[in-house]
Amino acid sequence: MTRIGYAAGAFDLFHVGHLNILKHAKSQCDYLIAGVVSDEMLRETKGITPVIPLSERLEIVRNIRFVDEARAEVVPDKLDTWREVQFNVFFKGDDWRGTEMGVRLEREFAAVGVEVVYFPYTMSTSSTQLRRALDAITNTAAARQVSNA
Repeated sequence: MTRIGYAAGAFDLFHVGHLNILKHAKSQCDYLIAGVVSDEMLRETKGITPVIPLSERLEIVRNIRFVDEARAEVVPDKLDTWREVQFNVFFKGDDWRGTEMGVRLEREFAAVGVEVVYFPYTMSTSSTQLRRALDAITNTAAARQVSNA
């Protein structure tokens, strides 16, 4: 049986943690689909606006050698995505392991025969950290402009 894997993420401000997830995922499946969460879904589910627009994030992820297919993820329910894509392995960072959402995901996917595989979360870099650094730079530059005015 062909193992079709699915790894979903914002993949905004693409960094080594994203690369690690995709690389590890590909090592455990025959065909890897990366679900790139749409701008609208990120605003709705996480309350953030991505720095990099969806079309560019898709282009970046699509060109990673570990990814066989990249698609926009436009629905919040992973089971809806599964019904459309029919993957049999779902990959997630281990920061989800044991959480309410992670346990629910495992239960729902087990009911349809999908294995959930967790990978180590890359502690050294995160999009949240990068976003904070960009905000700090922007705020410092704005403060300088105000003081120079």
